[in-house]
Amino acid sequence: MLIGIKVDETRRPMTLPDRIDHALMAADAGFASVWSAPHAEWDGLTALAVVGRDVPGIALGTAIVPTYPRHPLVLASQALMIQAAIGDRFTLGVGPGAAFFIEDNFGYSYGRPGRHTREYLSALAPLLRGESVAYAGETLRVEGKVDVPGARPPSLLLSALGPVMLRIAGELADGTVTTLTGPRGIAGHVVPTISRAAADAGRPSPRVVAEALVSVTADEDGTRAWFAERFGFLAQMPSYRATLDREGVAGYADIAIVGDEAAVERELRRYADAGATELIACPFGPEADRARTVEVLATLARAGSLTPAHHG
Repeated sequence: MLIGIKVDETRRPMTLPDRIDHALMAADAGFASVWSAPHAEWDGLTALAVVGRDVPGIALGTAIVPTYPRHPLVLASQALMIQAAIGDRFTLGVGPGAAFFIEDNFGYSYGRPGRHTREYLSALAPLLRGESVAYAGETLRVEGKVDVPGARPPSLLLSALGPVMLRIAGELADGTVTTLTGPRGIAGHVVPTISRAAADAGRPSPRVVAEALVSVTADEDGTRAWFAERFGFLAQMPSYRATLDREGVAGYADIAIVGDEAAVERELRRYADAGATELIACPFGPEADRARTVEVLATLARAGSLTPAHHG
């Protein structure tokens, strides 16, 4: 299981030089990839293109770009331009996003997200391959082609929680990015659902990229309480509540990987055993704990030791 790291958004405003420094640190430390989550107030896609020009070698990805605000022709053009700029190291992670964000920030209707996502990927995937698209669905229309010389199609991942989205990911994307989903949910729900859909569609085995909150700390209870205070509201959202129920826990503080070095490594290994092909680590907690977390994660990333137990 490869280990990547997400750009630290907890100490915003984060400048473009900060992002470059973060990526340089990740590359020097031995992480496999750096991931970013675009926000309404800045264009994370443009930032990745700039970062990639200054930081060679390391893979870059988005987890995730919301689909509703960007037409597939626009997003395909941006993604292929990033590929051309950084040398084909880009993974495009997309998803419909959270209803409150799409409706409150952008004013779009969040109705029928499953239908929207299927139609969006039905147009986006061929556009990324440089094909001409003439698509008329119930939620969008697309007609055109994106031609960026020298850019290979980026790997396309879909953020998916429930069975409908996972089937779409298996059929139309190269894999999924899981959001705050623990090893039990990955092993029992995510991997079998997306793998079956990919096989039925004649596609290769999918990437399963697990995003996980990680903190190496001596104060496990305090760190979990800190997280619960800030993000406990997510457990009230139906789709997130369902992931917690599959995991058998009350809240997201129970899914966070928190503890000493041995405990963190043990929990990370559970993700590999569950079938995750890659992990996006999101270090959190007080400054000293966050720095120690990055050190521990970097050591594991360099060692490449997180292989499934049944493989070694």
